[in-house]
Amino acid sequence: MSNRIKNRKIKPLSTTQLILLSFVAVILVGSLLLCLPISTKAGVSVSYVDALFTATTATCVTGLVTLPTVSTWSVFGQIVILVLIQIGGLGIITVLSGITVAMAKRLKLRDSRLIGDAFNLNSLEGLNKFIKKVIIGTLAVEGTGALLYMTVFVPQLGARGIWVSVFTSVSAFCNAGIDIIATDSLCSYSTNTAINLITCALIILGGLGYIVWWDVLRVIKSYRTQKLKCFKMLTLHTKIVLSATALLIFGGAILIFVFEYSNPQTIGNMSLYNKIQVSFFQSVTTRTAGFASIPQENLTNASAFLSIMLMFIGGSPVGTAGGIKTVTVAVLICTAYALITNKNEVSVFNRSLSVKIARKAVAVGVASFSIMFISTVLLSAVMDAPALDILYETVSATATVGLTRNLTPFLNLWGKLIIIVTMYLGRIGPISLAIAFSYSKEASNSIKNPVEEISVG
Repeated sequence: MSNRIKNRKIKPLSTTQLILLSFVAVILVGSLLLCLPISTKAGVSVSYVDALFTATTATCVTGLVTLPTVSTWSVFGQIVILVLIQIGGLGIITVLSGITVAMAKRLKLRDSRLIGDAFNLNSLEGLNKFIKKVIIGTLAVEGTGALLYMTVFVPQLGARGIWVSVFTSVSAFCNAGIDIIATDSLCSYSTNTAINLITCALIILGGLGYIVWWDVLRVIKSYRTQKLKCFKMLTLHTKIVLSATALLIFGGAILIFVFEYSNPQTIGNMSLYNKIQVSFFQSVTTRTAGFASIPQENLTNASAFLSIMLMFIGGSPVGTAGGIKTVTVAVLICTAYALITNKNEVSVFNRSLSVKIARKAVAVGVASFSIMFISTVLLSAVMDAPALDILYETVSATATVGLTRNLTPFLNLWGKLIIIVTMYLGRIGPISLAIAFSYSKEASNSIKNPVEEISVG
């Protein structure tokens, strides 16, 4: 019997399982560290569920918090949270691979496949270089953001302003939305142009995705020698991302400006300039960033539902943002348009999309909607709160945004557990589906089930 056990080969974990378990491992380690007395401020005690909630929201770069970060966690606790945010934004596989590359070692084939799957890359060529560029690019942007933040926070907060600047920069770039400034997020800086511009820039850069960065830089370099139209030189992916991002940000800002123009609880009493910048910030932060410059519970119903839609869409692939992603929505819209107009192919920017891409978009959309719907029903069953507040909470958790209509601090035990699971599934769900489609085999043409027509619509 013992020989059989010895001879039995242990089946290696799949790529999907490794990525899913890596997130679980980081969350559990983070929750245990946050339970240590050194992690909380003097006189503050934290339950394990709250520590687990905080570790999950940081690792899944969500931003929903049951306890105020600034008044609950010590410097050590804040460092733990910041490390979790950075790991969650890049992914534990990327961080470990980055260390390997930094030690001048080559990535193994299995490690390369993990990286390719974690970032949903179509090719593993030049992966070492890609990892270096991701790590260096991330640190450069976060470092620049921290230096810019210091021009505001250091004069106000002294030496503490340095730490606040670093923390906020990493959190903004990783689209985490957790801050150590105040208990009301960035509401105290709602009309501070510098804070608004720096934060929006970091959120957008993190949400665009790394492959868009490299493609834009490639076009800029090529433009010096080839005087062609820059937009035409971009890849199809970049064109979709930039177009969708611009449309959602500016379109969202205009609508929020209109919906909130006369609302005295948000921007109604502000000057025209401040109304514009606050509306713009609200539109940007719903792209899974989670910072709030106005109380979300004071939004009009129209703005709240618009924010829900923007949160659900989220940012773009191969970046730090969550949501079902801009490219997914673009593919769904183009697919629907092709069906409505009775076209044989799905096309965008004069390029055809494969059926596999359309199926993948449908799968991601349906999976995310299912997570959100089930979470909404369950949270409604255990919490006595307005339906809009519950929907706002669950969409925020599913899309890993972090905005709340002041419901998170009042979640009961079951409510916290539901949101913890929702944040985790919202973060790893799209990644799992992307990997599943990457390894799915084409359907065999030799064997088919009988075809039968049904009515749709």
